[in-house]
Amino acid sequence: MIRPLSILVGLGFSVAVLWAFGSGAYVAMTEGTGELSAEYAIHEKPHGPEGGFSFEGPLGKFDRAQLQRGFQVYKEVCAACHGLKFVAFRNLQEIGFNEAEVKAIAAATPVPGIDRNTGEATTRSGLPTDYFPSPYANDVAAAAANNNAIPPDLSLMTKARKDGSNYVYSLLKGYGEPGDPEVMAKYPEFETGAGLYFNKYFKNVNIAMAPPLTTDGQVTYAEGNPEPTIQQMSADVAAFLSWAAEPKMEERKKTGLWFLGFMIFVTILAYLSKKQVWAGLKTGRKD
Repeated sequence: MIRPLSILVGLGFSVAVLWAFGSGAYVAMTEGTGELSAEYAIHEKPHGPEGGFSFEGPLGKFDRAQLQRGFQVYKEVCAACHGLKFVAFRNLQEIGFNEAEVKAIAAATPVPGIDRNTGEATTRSGLPTDYFPSPYANDVAAAAANNNAIPPDLSLMTKARKDGSNYVYSLLKGYGEPGDPEVMAKYPEFETGAGLYFNKYFKNVNIAMAPPLTTDGQVTYAEGNPEPTIQQMSADVAAFLSWAAEPKMEERKKTGLWFLGFMIFVTILAYLSKKQVWAGLKTGRKD
């Protein structure tokens, strides 16, 4: 009795597997036959700046000069709408600012505070121990000032998006008008909605954020730095936000390389020990 029952159970599982495989294959063969949406056809994959970022790869390191330029772009452009709630002013020493510069940057930034006499909310000059504040008091105020869209905090932005550093770089320089005549001829009904902006690197190519970088030279770099083109400023602030999201990246890479070297050493040591221990047994030698 048990044997026939087990056979029936096995047949049932087999039928279920075959049914799932067959239905999946049918969907795969028929799903892609429909016409692609205009957004899907226009959207382009994010890419990095020419030559890539200096911190890419197992041996990559942050370019401190680029991080400082990126912070300047963030402070003069992005900070008007976006906060950095996981980055403290004192952390800027890690990218090359000295203590006096950090104190000056913090002091020039108003942060939320409490009036000691009345207990009411107020603002005060920042301290190096403070974290970068949000430019808005709350989400309601943020939405009201930005076409009902809440600007996200940028502390972890490059980790929150796939291929984050390249995504931020591409997005910032990707504003404009649909440029491929062939694609637009195929989708004449496509248009950017009211209050939205076309960006070919955004998922549905219509984004609520207005172009933050609109002209070359929008931020003035110190002498000796590259020309502040839109592409250069985009790359610099993308690098800065990558550091903000992973400030310990260089240490992590060093630790990984040290551990890899240690494992190679242990592997060689284990192999030599194995040869020494088993050599006599393989040859039949008795010591």
